[in-house]
Amino acid sequence: MSRGFFITGTDTGVGKTLVACGLAAAFRDAGFKVGVMKPAESGCRNEKGRLVPQDATFLKAAAGSSQPIERICPYRLGVPVAPSVAAAHAGVQIRPDFLVRLYRDMSAVHDFMLVEGAGGLLVPLHPSYTYADLAREIGLPILVVVGNRLGAINHALLTLEHAACLNLKVSGYVLNDMESEKTPATDTNADTLAEMTRVPCVGRIPFLRASGPGTGAPQETRPDLGALFRRHIEFDNLAKIT
Repeated sequence: MSRGFFITGTDTGVGKTLVACGLAAAFRDAGFKVGVMKPAESGCRNEKGRLVPQDATFLKAAAGSSQPIERICPYRLGVPVAPSVAAAHAGVQIRPDFLVRLYRDMSAVHDFMLVEGAGGLLVPLHPSYTYADLAREIGLPILVVVGNRLGAINHALLTLEHAACLNLKVSGYVLNDMESEKTPATDTNADTLAEMTRVPCVGRIPFLRASGPGTGAPQETRPDLGALFRRHIEFDNLAKIT
């Protein structure tokens, strides 16, 4: 059975895919065979009648995965809402048992697994089944991505507290600088969180600009992403977590 992390966030748009891609690239560069999953992705763009999951596509590339996108992201949904709602709109039922079996199949052939959720822990995959339930079933420790902005402290502490209430193992959180401009909140969030929780901060990701003049390329596609993450996260400690 492989090692790995379930990557969740304090909210949508805080940088989960960036962190998941950065970790995938870092572990791949270190010689690990990395498996990635985005169990469900809503808001997929329609290309000639085919729904294309952008986040899952970035993950596949970052990990250098040979797995088909249908296994990396088995539920690809069009409407940009919670997966359970998007699935209902599409007349699809997300099956947690299938996701768990798929994870186990993929973990058996990879050294390291990264599973990226959507939104936060309590986002539903099914009306009575959340990403927290999936994390518990597959048994991966959690990494929480915290967007470094005003409001981060409350959102981070609520997420960490609820994970503890659910007896989920949390390996740490990653603070992601989302803007180049500093504010009183972004300057003080790291110290305040360190004072208020015993959960360790395992890295702080600086604000990133896409590489290459005028490319407009997403941060997740930077060719130096793996090396950058190894400089800004506690890579050796994360690699030892089982």
